[in-house]
Amino acid sequence: MSLSQLGDVFRVLSYGESHGPEIGVVIDGVPAGLNVDESQIQQQLNRRRPGQSDLTTSRSEPDRVQITSGVVDGKTIGSPICMRVANTNTRSKDYDQLKEVYRPSHADYTYHMKYGVPTLAGGGRSSARVTAGWVAAGALAEQFLHQLTSIQVLAWVDSIHTIKQPSLPVDPTRAQIDQSPVRCPDTKSSNQMEERIRWAAERGDSLGGTIQLSITNCPPGLGDPVFGKLNAKLAHALHSLNAVKGIEFGGGFDLSTKTGSEVNDEFVQTGNQIGTSTNYSGGIQGGISNGMPITARIAFKPTSSISKAQQTVNQSGEQVELSVNGRHDPCVVPRAVPIVEALSAIVLMDAYLLHRIHQPAS
Repeated sequence: MSLSQLGDVFRVLSYGESHGPEIGVVIDGVPAGLNVDESQIQQQLNRRRPGQSDLTTSRSEPDRVQITSGVVDGKTIGSPICMRVANTNTRSKDYDQLKEVYRPSHADYTYHMKYGVPTLAGGGRSSARVTAGWVAAGALAEQFLHQLTSIQVLAWVDSIHTIKQPSLPVDPTRAQIDQSPVRCPDTKSSNQMEERIRWAAERGDSLGGTIQLSITNCPPGLGDPVFGKLNAKLAHALHSLNAVKGIEFGGGFDLSTKTGSEVNDEFVQTGNQIGTSTNYSGGIQGGISNGMPITARIAFKPTSSISKAQQTVNQSGEQVELSVNGRHDPCVVPRAVPIVEALSAIVLMDAYLLHRIHQPAS
């Protein structure tokens, strides 16, 4: 068991630290003969990279992906695929004042208690910087899903702070989502979210929010009924993302206030397909996809790194006042959209390959 690996068949091993020379992934279990478009991987990395606008951290990284193994002439060859992204704009001196201080709500204290050494500059392995490798792996998984299935993965910002966009009649396109600096497809809500993020940044503070996930054209049968539930695997992957504090599928927590007759999804036959008249289950029943759209909302807490003065202690237990300087996002939610898509695509690719293994022999 690897603590840095995601997946059982389609296995993604993450490596690297925030201020190390590089970060990346090694992907094993990839079938041979699949097409690889490096430009599509780069496009998703560009959506995640820092320095996109004045709403994000000023750390500017090109995040250029380099595939060093497992792909020849644009096709997979069945061996592990290694993808690396160089760190080019590290400023470790920004963290000199923090070497012996436990930053509020950061991993500094827990990391120190677990490993016996303080976290490295920029949070080291605990930093969201390492998610660049996850996005590269997820972009590749998405390409494979498009070649092998009809599954589509899409995410967008649903709320920031107290601003929530109205319900959408249909899913937006990725192009529509990216027209907004905060990746909210509703123009009015997007403008309000921008203003709110700037308001928090001016005060040295930060904001959280939610991301809506929509997975369409997923065939029935993906996932397993006990410890391999598809919703559990998605939740495990998404909870591995920094700042995530909650996930709900389908009707989510509101289902706890309803009766069974109000929210049971009744099956119907439409043409040659069986579906449900409602989708309170969020496309997953008994841990297995039922063919309906898989829907989830992911909640992110406010960014922990803020310049507003806070009280904490150092490694000697002495009380200190701390203002975290450096380059940080006042709200991480917009940049997390491609990471949510990437982790979901990795889980779905793994579930699809497991599903093929479990199919009855003909």
